[in-house]
Amino acid sequence: MLLLLLRPGWMLRRRSCTAPALLLALAALLLYHTSTVDRARGRSGPQGQGNESGMERRSGMLLLEPEQLHSLLEVHMSKRSCSGKAIVLTGQHTASDTEVQLYQRVLREQGYHMDQGRYAETSASFRHDGRGVALPIIPSACAPSRPGQEGTEEEWDIPIQPSSSVSHGPVAVMNVYVLVTSAMPLTAFLHQTGLVKTYLDKYSYATKLLGFFSERMGHTLSLQVFDLMKQVISDVLTAAVLTTAESSSPPRCRLCFQLMTFTLHFNSSMHPVVVKLQTDLHLNGLKDPNFDGQVTKEYVLEDMLRLLFPSCSCDEGSPHNAQDATAIKYSGCGWPNSLYMSPDEMQLLLQFHQQLKRPDNFHLLHPSSSHFSILQHDLIQRFPIAKDSGKGPSLSILLKQLSSYYMQRNHSKSSGDPTSLRHKKLPSNTSDAERCLNPHLRQLYTDPPLVLTPVFNPWVKEYRADVPFDIITIRIRPEPVSAQCHVHLDEHRGPRMANYPVGLGNSRINILVMDESGAEPVVMTIYTLHIFRESRPSLPMFDEYVMCGFVQDCGLVVRPDQPCGLESITKLKSSDKPQAAARPCSSGDEPGRWVVPCLSCSDNRTCDWREVAWQPDSCYHPVLEQHLLQRCMMDKKVLFIGDSTNRGVMYYLMERVNTTLEDWDKAHDTIVYHNLNQGRTLISYSYYPQFWLHKSQRPSFQRALQQLIERSRPLENSPQTVLVVGGVQWLRLDHLKTIQQVLERMKLQNIMVVVKSLGMGFHLPVDGIRSLSLAGVQELYGVNKDILENAKHLGYEVIDTFSITMGRYKEFLQGRCACHFHEVGKPSLPTVPTHQRLQIVRHMAESLSGTSTQPASVQQQELWSQPTFSYHVKGAVNQVYSEILLSRVCVPYVRNGTIR
Repeated sequence: MLLLLLRPGWMLRRRSCTAPALLLALAALLLYHTSTVDRARGRSGPQGQGNESGMERRSGMLLLEPEQLHSLLEVHMSKRSCSGKAIVLTGQHTASDTEVQLYQRVLREQGYHMDQGRYAETSASFRHDGRGVALPIIPSACAPSRPGQEGTEEEWDIPIQPSSSVSHGPVAVMNVYVLVTSAMPLTAFLHQTGLVKTYLDKYSYATKLLGFFSERMGHTLSLQVFDLMKQVISDVLTAAVLTTAESSSPPRCRLCFQLMTFTLHFNSSMHPVVVKLQTDLHLNGLKDPNFDGQVTKEYVLEDMLRLLFPSCSCDEGSPHNAQDATAIKYSGCGWPNSLYMSPDEMQLLLQFHQQLKRPDNFHLLHPSSSHFSILQHDLIQRFPIAKDSGKGPSLSILLKQLSSYYMQRNHSKSSGDPTSLRHKKLPSNTSDAERCLNPHLRQLYTDPPLVLTPVFNPWVKEYRADVPFDIITIRIRPEPVSAQCHVHLDEHRGPRMANYPVGLGNSRINILVMDESGAEPVVMTIYTLHIFRESRPSLPMFDEYVMCGFVQDCGLVVRPDQPCGLESITKLKSSDKPQAAARPCSSGDEPGRWVVPCLSCSDNRTCDWREVAWQPDSCYHPVLEQHLLQRCMMDKKVLFIGDSTNRGVMYYLMERVNTTLEDWDKAHDTIVYHNLNQGRTLISYSYYPQFWLHKSQRPSFQRALQQLIERSRPLENSPQTVLVVGGVQWLRLDHLKTIQQVLERMKLQNIMVVVKSLGMGFHLPVDGIRSLSLAGVQELYGVNKDILENAKHLGYEVIDTFSITMGRYKEFLQGRCACHFHEVGKPSLPTVPTHQRLQIVRHMAESLSGTSTQPASVQQQELWSQPTFSYHVKGAVNQVYSEILLSRVCVPYVRNGTIR
C-alpha cells in the first residue's frame, strides 16, 4: 500500500517500497555479521566510545547540547498543522478490507484528510480542496526502477546460513518487526511485539518480547538479552546502509520507510543470530484459528502509522508561510555552527524528534546511543567513502544527540520493570479490574471476510452482510478498543469469538461489550450483525430441459457406495415433468432421490431449484387435499415427543389442518393444543431430551413419554391416537423398546406409532456444541438404517428423514446445530398455504383452458378470500417429510397426487 503525504511547495514524501539495493547488501554482509559478532562482543565498551569521540572530532561536528537541540525543535513543532496536507491510499484492496479501514481510521484520527484510489493523480479530491487550492502530488518517492523492473514489486526473502552457535538447533525462534524510517542516515525502530516459538511449542505465538525474556531469565538478564538483540539487528542494518552508499545505484529516497521482519535464532545462552530477513510483516508458523495473526498485524500497523504520522492540529493558515519560515530560520547561516540543512534533512530531523517523543510500542533501534558498536566501527573503517560522503554524518550526529537525550530522560522516569511497559493492545486472557470506559469495538474480524453495510465504524451499532449459498459457516471475532472491556457473543456468558453456522435467509448475531469490573457484569454497548445467506443459484425453467437427480451432495459424501452430485435421469424425457410411479408408496422410507430440471446435469447453476422435488424410485407419496385431510384428522389425537425438528413437523401439520397457525411457541416442555379442526383434533407435544439440564436432573425418555400420555388423556386404544417420535440424532434402538413397553403397560398397544428417523445436523465445526466428523456422519447412516428396520419390525410407521436431508444438508435454516429445515415466522403479506395455492393455480389454469365448471371470477374470489394466518411454517425440506407423515397417518383417505 502506497502512502503519500502532500503539502504545497515542498512535500514530505513517504512510501513503503521494496528495497532491492538495501536487501542485496544485507545478503552479502549477513554472513560477515554472524562470523564477527562474537569477536565484536569480546571488545570492551570504552574502546568503542573512544572511537566514536575520535570520529566526531575529526569531522568537526560537535554541535548543540542535546537539551538545546530538543528545545529548539520543540519550538518548531508547537506550530505543527494539518492544513494543506492529505494522504492517498492506493492499491488493490477494497474499502471493506480491515487493513484499509485501519489506515483510514488511524490517519483521520491523526488529523489527515483521507481518500482511496488506484490512480491518485486522477482523484478530484486531491486536485483541489474546499477553497480551490491545488494539492500537487509527487509522482514517485522511490529511486528509479532498474531496466526491466518497472511496474513490478519484488518479495525479498533472504535465508542466512546459521552459525555454529545454533547448529544443534535453537532453543527459540523469534520473528521481530523493524520499521526503518530513514536509510541515509539510518533511523529504525523495533516493535515490542514478536512471534516466539520455543523447542516446547508446536506453533509460534504473539507475545511482548521483554515479557518473554523476563519470564525466563529474570529482570537484569532480560534487559541485557533485549539490548543485545537490538544491537545485532542494528549492526545488520548499518552494514546494509554503508555498503549501499558504496554502490553506484541511484540515491535512496531519504524519507521513505520500510517495515521488515527479522527471524532470529537463540541458543541456550540466549545469544541471537539473524537467519532470515523479509520485507513487510510476516507471521510464519502462527496457527491462527482465532485471527491472532491478523489482529497482531493490524496492531503493529496502527503503531507504525501513529509513529510515522503524528497527530496535528487543523489550524487555518498558509502552509507556504510555514515553509518559508522554516527555510529562513533553519537554512544557511541561520543554523548554529553554520551547518547548512536542506528542507528534507530538516524535515527528517523534525520527524525523528517527533517519533522519539511518542514511540508508543516501538523501541528505538538505531541510533540507540552516542557511540558505535565495535562491528559498526569496523564497517565504517572498511567503507571510508560512506563516512565522508554528503551531509549524512553531520545529520547522523544530530540524530544521535536527540536519541541520547530521550534515552537519558526515559531512563530517569522508568521503574525498571520490563513487564510494566505499556502494551494496551495485544489480546490478553487475564482479567482487568479497571472499568470499561470506552465500550466500543475497534474492528470486527470475520472469516471469510464479510462486506459490511455500512462500512465498519466503532460508532455504528448495526450492520448487514450478504453471503452466497456456499458459505455455511462464519468465524467472527470482535476486538474491543479497550482491553478493560470484555466482548461476548449473543449472551452475557457467550464466547469471545465463535464459529457460527449460517442458515438460509436471515441470521442475527449480537455482540455485547461489557464492563466486568464490578460485582455484576454490565452490558455497555450492543452491536448487531444481520447476515443474509442467499438461496441456491437458480435459473428459470426453459421449454427444453433435462431432469437430473441426486442422492447426496459431493461436499459431504455420506454413502461412499453411491454417486454424488447431479446425474441424468434417462427415463424422464426433455420437457416432461417428473411423473410419479403408478402406485402409492407403502412405507415412509421408500428409497428415492431429489429431482430437478436443468439445462445440463453437469452444471447445477443451470437448474431451476424452485422446482426441486423428492421422488421415490418406484412409487409416490400422495398429497391430501384440504377437506380430506380435515376428515382424516377428525377426532384424532396426535402426540409428538422429540426435539425441535419434531416440533417443526407438528406445526406444519397444525397449519395444514387449520389452514392457519394462530399459536406458536418454541416450547421446551409439554404443551397441548385444543383449537384445531374446529376443536375436533387435539395436538400435544413434549420436548425430549432436555439437554440443558444436568444428567442427574433430566427426565428419562420413559418418564417423558408417560407424562405426555397422561396430559393428553382420554385416549383411544386405536389408530385414532397417533404417537410421533423422533428428532435429529438422539433416537436409538433402546427407545423403541421403551415405547413398546410403555404402550403395553398403559393399554395403548393398538395406537399408531410413527417413527421419524434421524436427520442431518451437527455436521459443522461450531463452537460450543458437539460436531460430527465425516466418519461420524457415515456411521450415523448405519444407525439410522437399523432404527428404520427395527421400527417396522415392531409394526410402526417410519419416515426416513436422514435420506431426505443428507442431499440438501446445506439448506438448513437458523440454529447452531445446522439441523433445522423449518422456520416459523410471520409472513410479510397475507398468503395461502402452498398446497392450497397450487390447487387454486391449477383450477385457474383449467378455467382459462375452458375445462373448469366454475367461473374464473368465483375462483379468483376463492383465492383472495382464503383466511390469513398469524404464522407460517417455512422450509421445503421440512414440508417434504411432513407431507409423508400425513400420507401415512391418512392412508385410507389417500388420493392421487404429487408432492411439491
